[in-house]
Amino acid sequence: MFERLRDETLDHEWRLFKRWELEETLIPNKYKELLMLAVHAHTHCRYCTLFHTEMARMYGATDREIQEAVHLAKHTVGWSTYLNGMRQDEEQFANELEQIGEHVAEAKAA
Repeated sequence: MFERLRDETLDHEWRLFKRWELEETLIPNKYKELLMLAVHAHTHCRYCTLFHTEMARMYGATDREIQEAVHLAKHTVGWSTYLNGMRQDEEQFANELEQIGEHVAEAKAA
């Protein structure tokens, strides 16, 4: 895929690809690959979905972890679609989120 890039962009694109796709970052590679798989499952990029599935496996992800990552993407996109489609009041949502945070903090303290 890099052979098709213009010569003046190849070095730059390779450095970025290598840095974010192949090297260790703050997010461990296995989790980074699962995250990117979830994104590309939504964007419907067959190339990226295949790439990140295989890379996740290479970094130790199980089939169940891959399935969970894709399920979480479906779940997240579904809620986004619903909230935006229903035009949920943002201030009300922020207040409800604050209440959820307080409840979680109390439950953790107990």
